[in-house]
Formats: sequence, structure tokens, C-alpha cells
Amino acid sequence: MHVDLLIRHAAQVVTPRGRGPLRGAAMGLLTVIPDGAVAVREGRIVAVGPTREIEAQITEAAEILEARGRAVVPGLVDPHTHLIWAGDRAAEFEQRLKGATYLEILQAGGGILATVRATRAASPEQLMAETRARMDRMLLHGTTTAEAKTGYGLEWETERRLLDLLHRLNAEHPLDLAPTFMGAHAIPAEYQEDPSAYVAVLIEEMLPAVAAWQLVHHGPWCPPWEDGRAAWFCDVFCERGAFDPEQTRRILEAAKALGFGLKVHVDEFEPPLGAVPLAVALRAVSVDHLVSTPPEHLEQLARSETIGVMLPGTSFGLGSTRYAPARRLIDAGGALALGTDLNPGTSWCESLPMMMALATRYMGLSPAEALTAVTLNAACAVGLGHEIGSLEPGKAADLVILEAPDYRHLAYRYGVSLVHTVIKRGRVVVEDGVLRIPGRQTVRE
Repeated sequence: MHVDLLIRHAAQVVTPRGRGPLRGAAMGLLTVIPDGAVAVREGRIVAVGPTREIEAQITEAAEILEARGRAVVPGLVDPHTHLIWAGDRAAEFEQRLKGATYLEILQAGGGILATVRATRAASPEQLMAETRARMDRMLLHGTTTAEAKTGYGLEWETERRLLDLLHRLNAEHPLDLAPTFMGAHAIPAEYQEDPSAYVAVLIEEMLPAVAAWQLVHHGPWCPPWEDGRAAWFCDVFCERGAFDPEQTRRILEAAKALGFGLKVHVDEFEPPLGAVPLAVALRAVSVDHLVSTPPEHLEQLARSETIGVMLPGTSFGLGSTRYAPARRLIDAGGALALGTDLNPGTSWCESLPMMMALATRYMGLSPAEALTAVTLNAACAVGLGHEIGSLEPGKAADLVILEAPDYRHLAYRYGVSLVHTVIKRGRVVVEDGVLRIPGRQTVRE
């Protein structure tokens, strides 16, 4: 067998297995191969196993990477980011340190609405530069695929511009993006006195416009769905101060009728609004946050096909000691993924290993469960579990080689990147902690 790339003599090759999400106790079941090897041809994995067995199958390897002393894991997948925005909210961070709450800041015209103003005013060049830098940092921390939400435009002109720019960034950058339309991120300032009018604009104008836009721009970057169309996701922030459950239902039903996969921000704050049963009934791909979700709704979620996406960086970023009940969801037999919630207000963090560190300390996950939550289960939460998220023949060759001998170091250590090499679809894009992107100046971590 001829291969383009052979990674051999890894201290460990570690991976979950499957094309669908792992649930309950199965989240902790990883395949660990000492002295492991991975063979790649035409951007896809063709063999995984002990080095001696894999080398016996290979007649020629165009490139060989020696991974001695290093663990190899699947490329990490971030299932929840607000990737594209302009500016920062450092002043609000200081306000929260002095006692202001997230909702108080939002109700005073700050929070999401402050970023909306900055993003509407930003040039395409500014948005591209700021977002590209975040994508670089994600890649340097081992993320090879990420969901990317719009939602800092809240009117069609800017939302379309954000979609255009995400499309361009996806074409030029090794990091793959799975797009989510989130026009229902907040009620924009111009509709504060009449939120129902903005809901009507979303349903009657913006969602159909996004659906038409994606027919022109879908490309290979959109997750395929059962009917063969390239569907995207639609997300709604169902929370006090944003959209209530009835508004959320109407928006999601309209999106589903247009072929979108569904996601919902739920139960980030108290009191919970009870949107988990709604998401489950509509067969949402994921429900995200889940900090204040009551036990009976978690159990309902665990029995469903919907994946729970929890975001420990948000609790940490808000200075909260309350984290989402991941242990309860897993013990009930549910499927859990972890994301960064990368955004300028509550979780400006590009590092999924940092989310693993938080989840193992404050949410009760084992290192194995945390790895599954940022690989296979996260891939399923963006509709790509058949394509990425594990090291198995037939899947895309997205891999991370760690500067550590054991995968558990990803959660054990924190504050530094342990990523030595990142391989995206069989091509080395980070080497020795440095970006290797043709035509781009290297960026040191």
C-alpha cells in the first residue's frame, strides 16, 4: 500500500470510535494504542494501529513523521463559537468585576448590543483580520473544525456581510467552519419597543434570505443532511432579555421548514425558561449552555437524540462558581459535547484544552470523557460525525500530535499549548507550535 503520510511510533494513538455521538458511560471508552501509527492517503485515514502492524502493510510512504514520546489524538472540534465580531468589551469585564451582572449590562444597551454596534461599523478588512487571528489561535491550540455563528449584525445587510466573510475565511484558512445563522441573538436597539416586529423580520425576511444565499454559496463546507441538501444551522438565544419560548418556537419552526438544522441557547441564567423540551420536540441537533437546566429536563434531553453542548469557559469568564451539570447528563445516558463559546463578552478563549481542564475540575468529567466531548461528540454536534472526530479509516485525516506522552495531559495541564503538530486533511498546518500556512507569515504561539 502506498501512502502520502505515515505517522509512526507515537507514544499513544488515542481516539473514540464511531460515526454517531457516544452516550453515557461509552463517552469514557477510548481506544489507546501504544507505539501507534496512522497512515494517510489523499487526505483520509487509511490505517490506524500498532506501528509494527501498519508498517507491514505499507510499501511506500511519501512522508514520514516520527511521533516518539508524543501522543496523537483526533483534531479537536469546537461546536459553539461566536467567531466573527469587531472590537472588545474589556470595559464590561471591569464592570462585572465591580458587581454588575451580564443581564444588567445587556439591559443598559451593552453586552451583545455593544458588539453589534462595533461590528456594524467595522470594515470588511477589519473583520477579516480580527477573525483570521482568532482562527490562527484556535488552530495553534489543536482545533481543526469549528462552528461559527453570525449574530452581531441583527439586520440583513450586516448578517449577509458576516456570511460572506466567513465563506472567504473558510476558503483561505485550514480551519474548517460549520456556519450557523444567529440573527436571533438579541433584540436589536431599533426594535426594543416592538420585539415581535423583529421576530417577524427574522421569519419572513432574514431566514428566507439566508436560505437563498446558501444555495449559491453552500460549497463543501456545509454539513450534509438526509435529503442531500447542504443545510446550515439556525440558533436562537432563548433567555430572559432575549427571546421567550414562544418566539423561539416560531423562529425554529420557520428555520426547520427551510431545511436548517436547529440549535438553541438555553438555561444560561436563572430562572430557566424551559426551552429544552421545545428543542427536543423539534429534534434540535444541540441545546447549548444548560447551566440552570432542571433535572427533569436533563433527563428528557438524555433520552433524546439532541446533544447537550456545555460551555465551561462562560461560567469561568463570568466569575461564576456554578457550572453546567455535565455529570448528571452523562450518568443519565446523554451525549455531551464541550465548546469554548468564543465571544468578546463572556468567554474570549480559543483553547479547547482549557475547556477540558475546566470540565474535569468543575463538571465531573474524566479526561477520556472530556476528549470525546471535544472530538467525536463535538463533530456530531455540527453534523460532521461521519467525517471527522475520530481516527478511523475513511475519515478525514485531522490529527493533533501533542508535546506530551499521554492524552490526559490535555486536561491535566493548562495555561500553555501542548500542541506540537496539527495535520488538516493530511497536510501539516502547524509544526513545532508554528503555523505553516502557504502565503502567510508564520505566527508563533
